[in-house]
Amino acid sequence: MKKLNSKRVKESITENTYVVLPGDTNPLGNLFGGTMMSWIDVTASIVALRHCGSIVVTAAMDDLFFIHPVKLGDVVTMKASINFASKHSVEVGVKVFAETATKQIKKHTASAYLTMVALDEKGKVKKVPSIDPQTEDEQRRYKQAQQRREWRLGRKTKVY
Repeated sequence: MKKLNSKRVKESITENTYVVLPGDTNPLGNLFGGTMMSWIDVTASIVALRHCGSIVVTAAMDDLFFIHPVKLGDVVTMKASINFASKHSVEVGVKVFAETATKQIKKHTASAYLTMVALDEKGKVKKVPSIDPQTEDEQRRYKQAQQRREWRLGRKTKVY
């Protein structure tokens, strides 16, 4: 049963697609890591915007792993969804796939978790809707995201 002021994961799922062009690559013809990070950030921002119904800013990106190189001409697909919502922020998981245009071989090339904070029209932190995980997978990701949030908060106090 849906809780008051909560949203379901499926309400904000986002999928973005890009093609790797020459200006996106290093001298080896591989996608720049920073470009991929930018695309991940944009995709996560759309998910968080849809969930929060307001402007969001990136507070953290963690656990970004580059699993396989992405080559010039590859088609890159980013699939993202909300994993967890706290009082003012959400965790968004982004999974990145690269597909060779000619052979249509698709590989999981990267994954990342981002924490996005919701802001009101004056730029002040605002409350976000809670999340109502429905499927077993959504519930598993919710629990894992809770653990990552505790780790992040503990790490943040040690660093700062």
